[in-house]
Amino acid sequence: MKKALIIIGSVMLVFVLAVGGYGFYLYKSVQSTIDSDMHSPIERDKSDKREVEVDVDEGQEPLSFLLMGVDAEESSKGRTDTMIVLTVNPNEDSMRMVSIPRDTRTEIIGRGVQDKINHAFAFGGEEMAINTVENYLDIPIDYFLTVNMTGFKDIVDSLGNVTVYNDSAFDQSGYTFEEGELYLNGDEALAFSRMRKQDTRGDLGRNDRQRQVIEGIIKEGASFSSVTKAESILNAIGTNMKTNLTFDEMVDIQSNYKDARHQSETLEISGTGETIDSIWYLMVPEEERQRISSELRAHLQLDESEVASN
Repeated sequence: MKKALIIIGSVMLVFVLAVGGYGFYLYKSVQSTIDSDMHSPIERDKSDKREVEVDVDEGQEPLSFLLMGVDAEESSKGRTDTMIVLTVNPNEDSMRMVSIPRDTRTEIIGRGVQDKINHAFAFGGEEMAINTVENYLDIPIDYFLTVNMTGFKDIVDSLGNVTVYNDSAFDQSGYTFEEGELYLNGDEALAFSRMRKQDTRGDLGRNDRQRQVIEGIIKEGASFSSVTKAESILNAIGTNMKTNLTFDEMVDIQSNYKDARHQSETLEISGTGETIDSIWYLMVPEEERQRISSELRAHLQLDESEVASN
């Protein structure tokens, strides 16, 4: 019995499609969906933050992803309502995940202005967003994945539901979310991840809920084995996601990096609000930015490789 293996993250990352007798047909369907509909290469061959491009076929080097949720019907337009950096270390079998608050004030690389980081995608698409995040965190971004809000909902529905833990009851978009463990469908997951105003933590609280939904997607996608879900998942991701990953790279990543999902750690960026020229920004202290950068660099083993090459 053959298996077609695919990592997608949203949102990220691991959809295991057990295809049984449909093996060859479904394998080709997945390949066609990714390479024809989802694949969106960017101009640069590799990050300027790396001397040598990561070889996912070998599966020995840590790598990084930028996951972006776009506040528009299409994943190629709009501002990024969500920006999550995810690093994967196959040597430690571990993942790190950090949400960058959308109002974070930083330099938009390619425009030479200080602005909210979520404006980078609106100004220059994936490439400007990647360059801006790389500059802000001082790490390479190897791969990106964008998903629009419709796609976010459809992906959850294609999986059945996601499990999250809510630490404080609230109402949002016509739904009531009680405290405790919740099982959410697509519409509920979208509402759960969007709430901000009722949370005393503001954007940080919303970022935490978004991470929970993404982790729930990863867990559900990695655990199911029903062939009947394969078609609906392909339909959900085909027109709602864009990535510079090819199908072959996804297969290599799933094969060589999949165990990292079992040990996941979430990092949080903290800052204070400040109004500049009548616009509200999140101002992150330099020492806080450096703290997050150092943790991610250590997880990517960047400083180790630099020492080894000197």
